[in-house]
Amino acid sequence: MKQVVIIFIVLTAILSCNKSNNNQELESRVKIVKPIAEDSDFGFNYSEFNVIHDTIKRGDTFGTIISKQNIGDRKMFEIVNSVRDTFNVRYIKPNRAYTMLRSKDKTNKLQVFVYQPDALSYYVFDFRDTTVVAYKKTRPITIRRRTIGGVLKGSLSETLGNAGVEAALASRITKIYSWSIDFFKLKKGDRFALTFTERFINDSIYDGVENLEASFFEYKGKIIYAFPYVQNPASGKVGYYDEDGKTLKNFFLKTPIKFSRLTSRFSMNRYHPVQHRWKAHKGTDYAAPTGTPITTTASGTVERTGYTAGNGNYVKVKHNGTYSTQYLHMSKILVRRGQHVNQGDVIGRVGSTGLATGPHVCYRFWKNGKQVDALKLNLPGGEPMNSANKSRFLKTIEPLKFELDSIGNL
Repeated sequence: MKQVVIIFIVLTAILSCNKSNNNQELESRVKIVKPIAEDSDFGFNYSEFNVIHDTIKRGDTFGTIISKQNIGDRKMFEIVNSVRDTFNVRYIKPNRAYTMLRSKDKTNKLQVFVYQPDALSYYVFDFRDTTVVAYKKTRPITIRRRTIGGVLKGSLSETLGNAGVEAALASRITKIYSWSIDFFKLKKGDRFALTFTERFINDSIYDGVENLEASFFEYKGKIIYAFPYVQNPASGKVGYYDEDGKTLKNFFLKTPIKFSRLTSRFSMNRYHPVQHRWKAHKGTDYAAPTGTPITTTASGTVERTGYTAGNGNYVKVKHNGTYSTQYLHMSKILVRRGQHVNQGDVIGRVGSTGLATGPHVCYRFWKNGKQVDALKLNLPGGEPMNSANKSRFLKTIEPLKFELDSIGNL
């Protein structure tokens, strides 16, 4: 029995040892596996060089980088002089990529230096001849078109992000619809559809949205379309119109802040959170982080700026003989009395000055000298499309609208 136990222990040890050796061998194999490098770029075959990829560090200059390389007897001033017609070496900036191609012999001599100021372009400095040759190249751009749609599954930015679209498109869309949609009120489940084009560098590297060709959003149960159209080719100015050729641009923007939260409405009897009593609240409150830009909702002249104990820092803008608006509780005023402002200009920053429990802007609206609820007004629209253009416009948008409807209603 004792001999059987001994044999069992020996066999177990041997198997364990073999297993351990196998694991070590597997680990060893894993460690030496290297990713396959790209074969070429910038017009050079990487297999012919020792390739080094790096990034410009703060404090680096063209001179400090090149002078540390094996470049033979070349003088730096000669190199700079050779390339000055192509590239100003002082323009090298931190966090930009560069690539060095070195010879494969024992000298490991610098053959080519490539600087990439952005994803689209690059500069090549070729050291292989007696004179340094420098030239600039631009990568080819491919434009692809796509249509996405369905229902919102979060904010507009989140929905676009989930579809792999750059966040900048959300800001562009918000600006286009700023006269007709309050994006704070869009909700999950609202339908949308977008047709747009995107740029790709070398047919593979995503470089953002090129153009928005058409869109619609469901807002308060209504579908609102937007189609870009140039009424006057001489001006080249793009306007956005709905499916009937009506302009989306109104005299007033919907809100004075982008991407904020409506926290209190116009009311003749509201409990004041600071004074702890019931009183009229003749404005609409939008909460946003301190420092958020506040924009004037229509063009006009700054009628008043100043500070009061209740309003804090404020700006009042007179738009015409009928309408005026006021913006309260600013952390900073950025305009002066008598100054002309255009619709969408930043006139101040969100704060909590005066009687305020947190950072927000109280937006007040006057019509014929009387304070009214801006959210309930039927505000004047923008310039309509002229009749000469309308038939051409309707024919142009017909296939675009069909495409949006096909995917947006799935």
